[in-house]
Amino acid sequence: MNALFDLTNNVAVITGASRGLGQYFARALAKSGADLVLTARNVNDLTDIVAEISKLGVQVLALPLDVNNQNSINHMVDEAIAYYGKIDILVNNAGCNIRKPALEVSWDDWELVVNTNLRGAFFVAQAVAKHMVKENYGRIINIGSVTSVSGFAGLAPYCASRGGIKQLTMSLADDWGQSGVTVNCLAPGWFETAQNKVLYENEEWLSYICDRIPLGRPGQPHDLDGAVVFLASKSSEYVTGQTLLVDGGISTGATKATV
Repeated sequence: MNALFDLTNNVAVITGASRGLGQYFARALAKSGADLVLTARNVNDLTDIVAEISKLGVQVLALPLDVNNQNSINHMVDEAIAYYGKIDILVNNAGCNIRKPALEVSWDDWELVVNTNLRGAFFVAQAVAKHMVKENYGRIINIGSVTSVSGFAGLAPYCASRGGIKQLTMSLADDWGQSGVTVNCLAPGWFETAQNKVLYENEEWLSYICDRIPLGRPGQPHDLDGAVVFLASKSSEYVTGQTLLVDGGISTGATKATV
């Protein structure tokens, strides 16, 4: 069974790895044996995580990437291929968010969030898949969120982009499945990151969210380990086009009983 989850000799690209969920994914894949390409807009922001991952005995390459610049995307992929010779796994994680009531969202707000989260994810996947298709093998993991299937006030552009990720995942799975490339969406629930840290400092909000999560707590970093390794490994070879929610059950719409 362990061989099904062993990522030794696999190369994984993780976008948006300078903080938050991207670093969670990097640690999990490295512990399963994968060599990594970690990306961020400012490569200097990767110094600490590169040093940490290197201690796990795998290779780590840090590359700059702006997912809103197609030349940057293509250059990153070319550099990764030149260094490792292949890319087996893509964790399409880079993203951003702007929290505003819908009536206050500007044109530029929408452009930034949707283009970063959705357009960027597509063109990174496209650039990587050109190489995966030639090898007849690949695992693409698009990072969505519970907002891929649920709506939340104050997050209109973000919800639109994450819902789009779910649909994009199904389309790309259909495009590339016959070439041995699986495409799935990993959709975390509420995990504390730099983007939403301010929310977790609000005890009233935290109590409200926990009341809606059947497991009674927000996600912890280790809660994503098994899911990302599963989708990146041989064990998921017959799974494609799917959205795997790791959300403690909040997407069920449950609330605590009052009777």
